[in-house]
Amino acid sequence: MPKNLVIVESPAKAKTIEGYLGSDFKVTSSYGHVRDLKKGDKAIDIENGFKPTYVISSDKKDVIKELKKLVGEAETVYLASDDDREGEAISWHLKEVLDLDESKARRIVFREITKNAINNALQNPRGIDLDLVNAQQARRILDRLVGFELSPILWKKIKTGLSAGRVQSVAVRLVVERERDIDKFEVKSSYKVVALFLLDQGKELAAELPKRFSSEEEATAFLENCMGATFSIKNLEKKPAKKSPAPPFTTSTLQQEASRKLGYSVAQTMTLAQKLYEAGKISYMRTDSLNLSDFAMASASAEIKNAYGDKYVKTRKFKTKSKGAQEAHEAIRPTDFSVKEAGKDRSEQRLYELIWKRAIASQMADAALEKTIATIDISTVDEDFMASGEVITFDGFLKVYIESTDDEGQDEENKGMLPPLSIGQVLDLDHIKARQGFSRPPARFTEASLVKQLEEMGIGRPSTYAPTISTIQKRGYVEKESRPGRERAYKEIVLKDGNLQTATKEETTGAEKNKLFPTNTAMVVNDFLVTHFPDVTDYSFTAGVEKELDDIADGNFSWDNMIDDFYGKFHPKVESTENIERSQVGSSREIGVDEASGKKVYAKLGKFGPYVQIGENDDDPKPKYASLRTGQFIESITLEDALELFKLPRDIGEFEGEMMIAAIGKFGPYVRHNGKFFSIGKDQDPLSISVEEAIELIKAKRIADAEKFIKVFDENPDVQVLKGRYGPYIKVGRKNVKIPKDKQPEDLTLEECLELAEKAPAKGKRAARKK
Repeated sequence: MPKNLVIVESPAKAKTIEGYLGSDFKVTSSYGHVRDLKKGDKAIDIENGFKPTYVISSDKKDVIKELKKLVGEAETVYLASDDDREGEAISWHLKEVLDLDESKARRIVFREITKNAINNALQNPRGIDLDLVNAQQARRILDRLVGFELSPILWKKIKTGLSAGRVQSVAVRLVVERERDIDKFEVKSSYKVVALFLLDQGKELAAELPKRFSSEEEATAFLENCMGATFSIKNLEKKPAKKSPAPPFTTSTLQQEASRKLGYSVAQTMTLAQKLYEAGKISYMRTDSLNLSDFAMASASAEIKNAYGDKYVKTRKFKTKSKGAQEAHEAIRPTDFSVKEAGKDRSEQRLYELIWKRAIASQMADAALEKTIATIDISTVDEDFMASGEVITFDGFLKVYIESTDDEGQDEENKGMLPPLSIGQVLDLDHIKARQGFSRPPARFTEASLVKQLEEMGIGRPSTYAPTISTIQKRGYVEKESRPGRERAYKEIVLKDGNLQTATKEETTGAEKNKLFPTNTAMVVNDFLVTHFPDVTDYSFTAGVEKELDDIADGNFSWDNMIDDFYGKFHPKVESTENIERSQVGSSREIGVDEASGKKVYAKLGKFGPYVQIGENDDDPKPKYASLRTGQFIESITLEDALELFKLPRDIGEFEGEMMIAAIGKFGPYVRHNGKFFSIGKDQDPLSISVEEAIELIKAKRIADAEKFIKVFDENPDVQVLKGRYGPYIKVGRKNVKIPKDKQPEDLTLEECLELAEKAPAKGKRAARKK
């Protein structure tokens, strides 16, 4: 039997490491955390220094049994979970559960899974760092206390099933406040003036007036003054410039750039990065350090020199601005710079390529540019047109990588050079155009830009960004959506051949792609927490808690004192909320009076979401109800828009002898026909969808459904072989069953389907929530 046992978190990581070690080593996995706080209100003994009670997770009992057997057969046990607070806590829990004594257990850490890193870790074992464990415990206990005490209050005062969390509530507040900033934003228009000049050999020169005009009258007056003017080159200025590369990736910047360049969600990026790390292809992916080791810098330099030549090499050490960053750790980088491609599938490969390019570029020379600015004199007015261009004289790091920005479509990495010009040269005007533009409201957050905001405010840490973003969506506070824009008119005034023409044109504005929108629930819960629990949603307070957790990790602060201080302020506020009347919570708002009935109209938050109501709850006949539509908020819906909602459900017309009815349900607008439901697309409106459009919708769904069925059984209609999003599968009642690779879906018999369903494991059901 092997003398040494190495325990890591994941089977994939275990497999990679086992490939580097000899027959004296057995590498196995704990499959993540093996213990957690006990469920219920007895997990934390508040009276006795917040002492936690941990229990082995039900799905880990067999894992622990197997680990105990392996520990009994080994001489030395190496606890090799990740090199961060979470990993340290996993090692500590394993040591406690497996009853490992100091003489037998060793803690080893590494930031990459390579042969050198593993051997180096084995030669430098250490004990478990209890300061890191205490920081993780403090975060877990704190979050349990906040969630466990706040959530029941939200159930009583607002709606059953709601939850609150220390970091998630701050993230929700950011999204809510951004939505309100957008709602309050006053759009202002201005006119941008651009001239186009014709040069020899078919070349053109575009130039812009540096100032904007605030009204159509001012823009028109300027163009009128340009009639008959002579345009000439007044000045040419050339100056050198340079661009420097961005630093290698941290967790946050990787999430942002993968979102911008590859369209990956924050969770998807972290899943793919985890796989690359466990396969030994990249360094650890949870980091806020910009540091690269001397070895990594030398490896990158050698690769650059080999591929592009000496002049492309420029080694750099980057310093992070993040206050609590672990500089001893490294940024995210390839473990071997000579490997240009890695990953099992295209998604992993694209992410690896991004990481490789960014890390390599960070050690490359600056790009050298030459900027040219031409000033164009207008003989009839005091203003000048300006034209600018730039040419890359040495590409440097741009040979490999160009960083994206959050300002969509605004990347101008290379404006191109201006055509040959000389001072005094008279230019031939083709036209001058003044185009009306509009100021833009603050941008809604994407997942990645919300992470960036949290990081800049010192809220959360690399390990918490992705779970926070996922949690606020899962719990119905924030929705990630793409929404179509709307048409907007704008004016264009053109001076051409001595004539002035004004035209009104249309453009699409306000289209949103994968942006975060707050729900009505988020608005109501946020306002309640901001009013009654200001510390929980206060940005600087939450950042301060993160700093205290860092101090605990550094051994400078006692974890129980930190929690005692927090809980001493927090719990009295929990008790005081008993006196808050439900009517004081902003989950209901009187909008106005319905003229037709003379009854009051309300907007409310209900069990199934936001709705409007005509009349009182105890009226006879009962009040009328209608669901709010996407983008409508309880706090801002107008009486006119509310009454419009009562026009649904609406009869569209007959099809195949049955009425088609348009309505809005829990999952959005739909058409109901012959007992079946057909979702209405985002580009259609249930209030105006026509008979023809509704029929087309029904027919398209029928075709899609017909293509979905591979095989059905007349003798048992509950059993179907279907085409799914991820391939064919068997549906037996409400149970979905995988089809083995050696079976052809078309050839399956009813008996085979039922047999496969019988063998398939049942999904665990959630325990019913106790009142």
